[in-house]
Amino acid sequence: MTLRAAIEARALAWLLAALSLMLLLGRVSPAAAQGQSAGSGGEGATSMDQIDMANPAPGQALGSPPAAPAERSPFVDDSRISAQLRTFYFNRENFNDTRNEAWAIGGSVSYLSGYLADRFRVGAVVYTSQPLYAPDDRDGTLLLKPGQEGYTVLGQLYGEYRFTDRIFAAIGRKAYETPYINTFDVRMTPKTFEGVTAYGTAGGKNGAPAWKFGGGYLSKIKELNSDEFVWMSRDAGAAVDRGVFLGGANYAQKDFSLGAINYYSDDIINIFYTEAKTALSLANGGKVKLAAQFTDQRSTGDNLLMGQSFSTNQWGIKGEFGLSAAQLTVGFTDTASGADIQSPWSGHPGYTMAQVQNFNRAGESALILKVAYDLARQWREGASAYALLVHGSGRNAPAYNEDEFDLNLQWAYKTGNLRGLSFRLRYAVVMQRGGGDPSLNDFRFIVNYDFPRP
Repeated sequence: MTLRAAIEARALAWLLAALSLMLLLGRVSPAAAQGQSAGSGGEGATSMDQIDMANPAPGQALGSPPAAPAERSPFVDDSRISAQLRTFYFNRENFNDTRNEAWAIGGSVSYLSGYLADRFRVGAVVYTSQPLYAPDDRDGTLLLKPGQEGYTVLGQLYGEYRFTDRIFAAIGRKAYETPYINTFDVRMTPKTFEGVTAYGTAGGKNGAPAWKFGGGYLSKIKELNSDEFVWMSRDAGAAVDRGVFLGGANYAQKDFSLGAINYYSDDIINIFYTEAKTALSLANGGKVKLAAQFTDQRSTGDNLLMGQSFSTNQWGIKGEFGLSAAQLTVGFTDTASGADIQSPWSGHPGYTMAQVQNFNRAGESALILKVAYDLARQWREGASAYALLVHGSGRNAPAYNEDEFDLNLQWAYKTGNLRGLSFRLRYAVVMQRGGGDPSLNDFRFIVNYDFPRP
């Protein structure tokens, strides 16, 4: 990075901090800030019933027109600015005794306009990540650009058109939440995408079934630690320019939901995913939540992703049982022997995905046991913790089976002057069974401060 570029990046980081301070003092009327998804196993996955291609601001119904006096300009007057400050420390000791380590600071500033002529609005988000501690010989944390360099990027810039109160279209750079294309917000800045999409909802009133649906074409992606958008195919590892067509829908009524989505990239890969969820009521008033998922993947066209034809699949089941402040989760996944499950653009939605490993290699089966606990009574409101263990099996030499144990403690201020401040402490150890039985240790500490305070 040149001296001028470094100065400009640091100046923008200080500008972000100054704007956030203004928001804290109440001088700006803001909207939604960037958040960090917990996901399945705590690592940013998106389930079918949580698909969100619109990302409306909190407190605003999707597409609801602002109720404005005749002399107002909703496009300007209903605009909102929000920000998030984030600092993230990452330290990983790998199986081969190398280390990845960095401490970064940054965050995001978001803008969302009101509707012009009750039909069109624009949104934009600037992200930045700057090093506080970044040894040159410990690169690879994904908090910073390669070489432990800071970066700033216009990660979202889009226009959204409202056809009806519940059907929309967008063009430009934007965030999306679907099972295999999502923000995967597990470092300093999320993944975002460039393309054109349409999405919406239907039903859901007076007990009627609710539908979510969406689809489109995404040409490019911004990776977690990048300030550039590249073709989806090149990000996946193929030396050609290809995008991804996607389309899916989710049906929900009461405690039952069923959804499916398909992703197609010519000459690269086709991914089909489906998931169903339901809940069974217990005599004591509690519920047992059950879920099942299935992924089918195969090469397309000229097989440019791996250089040869491949097909594979993975299925999984999961059960969740709540008892007072505790919740127990048990899950299982099984991957076919044809090939590893590919997650070329975002986080993997498998039920046994953990902090470090996905447990989706060819022939691999995995069992997860997770215990989560709300610490509001024992400590304070907004505090919670979980521990999980994933046991993998089915891999043959020269590959090795692995187990992963994760601990997570998080605390978010819900009231008072520090409302919007959250802390998250995470630790994982991956134990390899064979090859000398080495282990991988992964430690993370994240602090977020959202403006406005939720």
